Amino acid sequence: MLIRVLVNGEWREADVWPGSSLLSMLREELGLSGSKNACEQGECGSCSVWLDGELVCSCLVLAAQAHEHEVQTVESLARDDVLHPVQAAFLEAGAVQCGFCTPGMLMNAYAMLLKNPKLTRKQIIDGMEMNLCRCSAHTRIVKAIESVSKG
Repeated sequence: MLIRVLVNGEWREADVWPGSSLLSMLREELGLSGSKNACEQGECGSCSVWLDGELVCSCLVLAAQAHEHEVQTVESLARDDVLHPVQAAFLEAGAVQCGFCTPGMLMNAYAMLLKNPKLTRKQIIDGMEMNLCRCSAHTRIVKAIESVSKG
């Protein structure tokens, strides 16, 4: 099945099995390995991407559902080798221990800050509930997002 998706501002095509997830299409067919394959059940958030401006777990979305839609992955955050402020804040705060959860955390933080650039600590904590960090860097992640928030 041929899927056409606007990925990070560029139209891309992939020939995938009809049951393929958006995550597998991004990683295996389009070479965008930033989103991670961890739980495959939408429980950890490591595969979070934007689909038409909404944060989704790409492991739960069929590639076919993204046909002719817009997807934004973690690869879109840095521009011309300059880190996005959220990425820089994660590095500064030491919120990237093993790095496996980081792409999903970044996409969620980015989404939250776009919707509300003045987040409170409670809003950050509540908003990041969908993302799990097995290295227990949650306090550093909250600190990183707080440093970028204008709240």
